[in-house]
Amino acid sequence: MQVAVKKTKTDLEQIKGAIAAKLDSASYSSWIAPLQFDVVDDVLVLTAQNQFSADFIGSVHSGVLSSVASDFGLGIKICVRGAKLPASVANDNNVQSYSPATVERVANVSVKTAFDSFIASEENAFVVSACKKLSAGAVTFSPLFIYGPAGCGKSLLADCINSAAQGRTIKMSGGQFVAEFTRSLHDRTVFAFKDFCRNCDTFILDDVQTLSGKRATCEEFIQLIIDLRAAGKNIVLTSNAAPNNLSGFDRRMQSLLASGLVADVVAPNANVKRVMLMRAGVSSDVASALATRIAGDGHLVGGVANKIKTYSDLMGETVTLDIAQRLLSDTLQKAKTPVAMVRGMCEKLGVSYDAVCGKGRSRSLVLARQMMMSVLKSATDMSLTEIGYVCGDRDHATVLYAINQIEKLKKTDLVLAAQINQMIEECR
Repeated sequence: MQVAVKKTKTDLEQIKGAIAAKLDSASYSSWIAPLQFDVVDDVLVLTAQNQFSADFIGSVHSGVLSSVASDFGLGIKICVRGAKLPASVANDNNVQSYSPATVERVANVSVKTAFDSFIASEENAFVVSACKKLSAGAVTFSPLFIYGPAGCGKSLLADCINSAAQGRTIKMSGGQFVAEFTRSLHDRTVFAFKDFCRNCDTFILDDVQTLSGKRATCEEFIQLIIDLRAAGKNIVLTSNAAPNNLSGFDRRMQSLLASGLVADVVAPNANVKRVMLMRAGVSSDVASALATRIAGDGHLVGGVANKIKTYSDLMGETVTLDIAQRLLSDTLQKAKTPVAMVRGMCEKLGVSYDAVCGKGRSRSLVLARQMMMSVLKSATDMSLTEIGYVCGDRDHATVLYAINQIEKLKKTDLVLAAQINQMIEECR
């Protein structure tokens, strides 16, 4: 009897090895490895934790599984734990349940109404049109990857899509996804968590960059994107940097994030800031005067509007331009210094100022540093030596090499060229 049991275990290990050899590592570890393997009456019985997993495996991997089972002279059967199985196959009737901290929403707001809160400039017309198209139904450019600096409106666009998208929508921040995935692993409800994320028509993840460096979470997220795309679902992702500039992600992850439609959101221009202030109740003349002196950050504009409105309510008087300038003396923008320009570009490109001025040589960091040198050369009258000093005390030859490299890249990379032109305009 012991010999027979040992032989069965050996056969199962050989079967698992044969399946692993025919699948990529992510698919095998996510879907096949967690299955319970048994052989009953010359039938290979694979027991999944829940119905979604069984259906997905049966539709996507049935060919490979049937082929391997046939090689061992076996049939194939995929069951769900808790369902009735052949008598000799044990099961614990333990069906996973999962209660998310985030709540999925069923859309009931029109596309036009949902996007009224976003004030679109001419530069942002393309990304807003893409968001509206996705909200109206399934699109061919999923995932939609929206990136831009803090305060440009990425999260607001994600909220607009969440309100207007057809069918069931799930929206999470990157931090929430990490926390929920970690909790599901701890509670042993990871398959139920997978079910929850896939049971939607539109999946939105805000601030993808927070997944950086979290290997297990990234692997799960990659498989989630692949599965949602295969099922024809819409995916919306937001980040503070373009996919190829995200640090802490491997090349495979960056490539997948960029495989749909990548669109940048430009920071609010003077006209958008003026409209934002007027919508908040600031008088037209004050809004026009302040719009050119507030940094291009939607969060900052909202703070200015709140301060003016609160002053008016508490003091019972209309805020004139003189009062506004006194109230906002710590906020209104003064002349830009080279260091301030570099710090602003660091925020836009998703790198730290200390890293740019340090000795790091990673690919994304070097590219960001070279882009900043090229922008400073085009937007200011600084000499190459002065530019090198601001960017970490680099020498004249290093700055010249960086500028020449960027000029070559601009000829073949239109996204990078547009990004550099935008930063030049912001620094002038």
